[in-house]
Amino acid sequence: MTVEKISDTLHKITFNDGRRLTLIGTAHVSSESVNLVESTIEDIKPDRVCVEIDSSRLKSKSEEKDYKSMDIRKVLKEGKGFFLLANTALASFQKRMGAQTGIKPGEELLTAVKYAKENDIPLTLADRDIQVTFKRAWAKSSLWNKIKLLSSLLSAAFSNEALTEEELEALKKQDSLESMMKEIAKELPSVKEVLIDERDRYLATSVYKAEGENKIAVIGAGHTGGFIKTLDALEKNEISDNLEEISKVPPKKPYTKALSYIIPAVIAIIVIAGIISTGWQQGLMMFVYWMIACAGMTFIFSVLALAHPLNAMLSAITAPFFALNPVLGVGMFAGVLEATFKKPKVQDFENMNDDAAKLKGWYKNRILHVLTVFLLSSVGSVIGSFVAFPFLISHLS
Repeated sequence: MTVEKISDTLHKITFNDGRRLTLIGTAHVSSESVNLVESTIEDIKPDRVCVEIDSSRLKSKSEEKDYKSMDIRKVLKEGKGFFLLANTALASFQKRMGAQTGIKPGEELLTAVKYAKENDIPLTLADRDIQVTFKRAWAKSSLWNKIKLLSSLLSAAFSNEALTEEELEALKKQDSLESMMKEIAKELPSVKEVLIDERDRYLATSVYKAEGENKIAVIGAGHTGGFIKTLDALEKNEISDNLEEISKVPPKKPYTKALSYIIPAVIAIIVIAGIISTGWQQGLMMFVYWMIACAGMTFIFSVLALAHPLNAMLSAITAPFFALNPVLGVGMFAGVLEATFKKPKVQDFENMNDDAAKLKGWYKNRILHVLTVFLLSSVGSVIGSFVAFPFLISHLS
């Protein structure tokens, strides 16, 4: 396999069997990337177009969404609250970046798709399903890394820092991207593995296996280096072209289920120890102290989220029971109640990405407010449960 580097964003690859591939690396919110895709496709006249997008993302980008069909309560009950929270923050960040340059996020991908369809050129949607990617990243991340990931996404969504088009174009240069990838690998190794490394392999393998003698692939510039390395490994039969393993959500590890029982187990141990050392009455009082701490912190954080007063009270009352049940969570309960008391309207869904860029929007927009209540009530319950432990342990002597 030979690789001819035309520029940081354009490579011409020739495989050992004579097949040719023109690789375009883009910034997803850059007008220059859109122009590059248009001009390159017109010049190459490929017999297949491969694009870094999956069918669900293509549908959401190219079709008008029916916001009435989304049921936020169902999302929370299915345990997808954190996924929606992360996805909303990311979408808000991308939309804000695009607003600065007048380009919708992923416009160059849609340009490639549109050209292929209008000219009856075979099209390959080369990316892995976005839900599988998010779920794999979440499943492979530790609790601390999950907190860092959410914090990074939310801080990016709220940031007022503006990037010029020149700065966006600089992000496509390989030296800048390699430095960025190293930082991500250092701070969030499991996330980098799923979002970058696995998708490099998935994209490259999908494109490599696609039929065509003169193909074009349009991918994010951050994938270019890994994409080319994967193609080379496939050519040399150093890796398999079977993507089954990275196309499914990994099963939960045995110890992750055990971790969910930590709070109930610790409470039981402390109460039993208290009964043994100080008698039934003191042991039960210790349990009551823990319930008050858990309920109190849940109430405080629910109030900070500006939850409906009745919701704040009910969430506080039920928080200790949810904390003792590893299957359920007070955040889900509080979020569902908030969506019931203040049912989101169509415009809340339509304005969600714009409102997510402002702190005020997370309280004003009803769908974002549900997520705020979901997140803060969950945080309050966890803090309340753990801050009570040192106090209870001190009373064992």
